[in-house]
Amino acid sequence: MSVVASVVIGLVALLHVYFLVLEMFLWDKPAGLRAFGQTPASAAATKVLAANQGLYNGFLAAGLVWGLWLGAEGFGVKVFFLACVLVAGLYGAATASRKILYVQALPAAVGLVLLYLSRSAA
Repeated sequence: MSVVASVVIGLVALLHVYFLVLEMFLWDKPAGLRAFGQTPASAAATKVLAANQGLYNGFLAAGLVWGLWLGAEGFGVKVFFLACVLVAGLYGAATASRKILYVQALPAAVGLVLLYLSRSAA
């Protein structure tokens, strides 16, 4: 179960690296416009805000990678950053798009469950 938990946590980290790229570098490009349903005008007006948001997603990814790098000793780090992702996903689903619930919050919740199951199995 520990390997499965680590794979899911790694995938959550990769998702947040992808969000970083979309928000920091592709926000006003065709891929970013499609991903977030933006018009070129609205993307131009919010580009700085999106880059800031992307940076935060990068910090979440870095924290998850740090937790994975620490191995079993990184349990608390992984829980903290997965919980941050989960809360951000729930807030985003409530305020921006329900899709965020499935793309961000659900993978974090699965990662948390698997992490706790792998700890209790050890």
